[in-house]
Amino acid sequence: MVKQTAGRDALGQFAPKFAQLNDDVLFGEVWSREDMLSLRDRSMVTVVALMAQGLVDSSFRYHLETARRNGVSKTEIAEVLTHAAFYAGWPKAWAAFAMAKEVWADEVEPADGGKEAFERASLFPVGEPNDAFATCFDGQSYLAPVSTAQVPIFNVTFEPGCRNHWHVHHAKQGGGQLLVCVGGRGWYQEWGQAPRALGPGDVVNVPEGVKHWHGAAADGWFSHLSVEVPGEEASNEWLEPVDPEEYAKL
Repeated sequence: MVKQTAGRDALGQFAPKFAQLNDDVLFGEVWSREDMLSLRDRSMVTVVALMAQGLVDSSFRYHLETARRNGVSKTEIAEVLTHAAFYAGWPKAWAAFAMAKEVWADEVEPADGGKEAFERASLFPVGEPNDAFATCFDGQSYLAPVSTAQVPIFNVTFEPGCRNHWHVHHAKQGGGQLLVCVGGRGWYQEWGQAPRALGPGDVVNVPEGVKHWHGAAADGWFSHLSVEVPGEEASNEWLEPVDPEEYAKL
């Protein structure tokens, strides 16, 4: 759920009802309906709506910054504003671009294809190449331990196009896996089900015994925290790679 206090902070005494509607309804309910639209999608819709009205004030900057936190890249925001310019107006696009350049000013495209830029914007370190499981992935992945006490937690990072093979988490009792998405854009799919797009803040509960895969979008980096749910006689079974033709359709 999105937590917002800006309404109460700015107008709690002067317009308490407006403040409550802003914080609890607009953000607490509408923005929190992630089963309908992801935070990333809502950010792009909001940016375009504000640009169309010619609003490039502090609220527009706030939503640009929120869009970046929600996983919208410099390349993507440039494409969104370019597309919207034909419908909202060229001068409005120029004004929007001026502010977007400031918000994404430190996002550069280094020679390594974006790894350094992605790591700078990440909450957790990318870590080292995940060589121990290289045969279970298509593309390069990275692994960084976040916590090794109590329940082990690892940050797993996928380069663009990288995904792991189909696999199953087995356990006699308990078991399974929890994924908490922390950066970029990715995919998760269970056998026989439609792929699910992932972005920062999304949580995936992987039941024991369910065949599945997860990884990055074809054109962007992706990372998630991986938590192995404790189970009796737990083990992982690695299976066949994801069909490259099916992946290419995503």
